[in-house]
Amino acid sequence: MIKISDSARDRLLQIMKNEEGEKKYVRVGVESGGCSGLSYKLDFDLQKLADDELINDNKIQLLVNKKSFLYLVGTTLEFSEGLNGKGFVFNNPNASRTCGCGESFSL
Repeated sequence: MIKISDSARDRLLQIMKNEEGEKKYVRVGVESGGCSGLSYKLDFDLQKLADDELINDNKIQLLVNKKSFLYLVGTTLEFSEGLNGKGFVFNNPNASRTCGCGESFSL
């Protein structure tokens, strides 16, 4: 399961409302790259694909492809407005190492 914090939910709903042609889903995933080997991906989508897992949490419909789902189980998506700037943060208990910016990880 992937959780959406209240701060992430509020920001995602705001972005989705302001998007042209209002989006229905938030899509998260993992791809090769970044300084630690794997990087997070967050986007918006209108349709669910055959290999997507649909997670409903905190008023957000989240899509995760099955390959990425294995890396993200137990992750909480948060939104931070801290001293390091603002943005979405993936708190992933499966990551054994993360980079300084928090955008990539390894297992």
